[in-house]
Amino acid sequence: MGRRIFITVAEVSGDQHAGHLAEHLRELNPHLLIEGHGGPEMAEAGVIVHHETTKRAAMAYQAAARAGEMWKLFRWTRRYFDEHRPDLQICVDSPAMNFHFAKIAHERGIPVLYYIAPQLWAWREKRMKKLRKWVDHVACILPFEESYFRKHGVNATFVGHPLFDELPPGRGPSNGPRFPERAPVIGLLPGSRKAEAVANFSHLLEVAKLIRDAFPKVSFVVPTTPATTPVVARLAEEFNRLMEEARSPLPTATIGAEYNGGSLLRYGERLFDQMVPQCDLCLTVSGTATLHVAGYGVPMIVVYRGSRILWHLVARWLVKTRTYSLVNLLNESREHVVPEFVPWYGSNRPVAEMAIDYLKHPQKLAEQREKLNRLVKKLDHPGASMNVARLALEIMQKKGVGQPQTVA
Repeated sequence: MGRRIFITVAEVSGDQHAGHLAEHLRELNPHLLIEGHGGPEMAEAGVIVHHETTKRAAMAYQAAARAGEMWKLFRWTRRYFDEHRPDLQICVDSPAMNFHFAKIAHERGIPVLYYIAPQLWAWREKRMKKLRKWVDHVACILPFEESYFRKHGVNATFVGHPLFDELPPGRGPSNGPRFPERAPVIGLLPGSRKAEAVANFSHLLEVAKLIRDAFPKVSFVVPTTPATTPVVARLAEEFNRLMEEARSPLPTATIGAEYNGGSLLRYGERLFDQMVPQCDLCLTVSGTATLHVAGYGVPMIVVYRGSRILWHLVARWLVKTRTYSLVNLLNESREHVVPEFVPWYGSNRPVAEMAIDYLKHPQKLAEQREKLNRLVKKLDHPGASMNVARLALEIMQKKGVGQPQTVA
């Protein structure tokens, strides 16, 4: 009987990474049976998806509301592993869910590979004991993580960032006139989860209104995911209706007909790689999106809406990093490459004022663009998915005994 791999993901981004991983696993071993819990990207890659787990991805209290649903899924997985034991469990990101799957596999003697390490270096380092106990190997996507986890007794390998497997080669800003030769195009990036869009997008629209007061011919684009499209569509329709009377002509740059063209604010599902290169500046929720934007050399301001009370009562004592934006975190000089408003609470005006300042001083946009290009150049090495696939096969070959070799 062929080898079996079980992959678990909880979010849209994890589903995408798992889909690419499955393709490379099959490239190395066409006879693998790959199954798991995930979404459409995994299914498209030929993975047998037993349960859809990405459509209702949530954080914080929204995640707690799914507790009953998750426990049913964990119970199903325990029974399934007892009856159809996989040779390897691969957890992709999302530690709130995947720590449970790692424990389920470990209790049955199934080796566990964790791809996209939980960010214990940022907060909740106390979970390191569980990681050491339940996970055989961690595939890290950030350069500093390998030494960090190894210092804490966890087998870890830096495999590269999967984003650079997925970005098109030769990318950069779109051709044609750019601001200030034409009116500015601003990207509003509300995140990939519904909860993020609910928390952030209405505030991003308030910022957009203030920017438009200063630059009447500005236009806005919003790349969405299946989870965020309903939120964005509802608020965008209201925004465009309110702005209609004073609407200025749109820039001549076009992206396509897949979205609501002809509006001051245009949105489109799964159009990140088409929309962002058109932008002169992006206002983006903190997360992997910041590195994605940087991959196109587009300047940005990073935000993440949060509660002032919760921040001062809890979060400020848990979060240990000097900065929150991934782009700033990866900058070895410790200089802030991009401005960030994390946590973002109170008035929206400071974010708008910073965006307006960038647009009034285009040289600041150019300076940030140069810094982003230098940063990305050091990280832009495709191959993460293949490296993880090789690591997975090596772990199965060794049946979880010993430490796999470092991936080149």
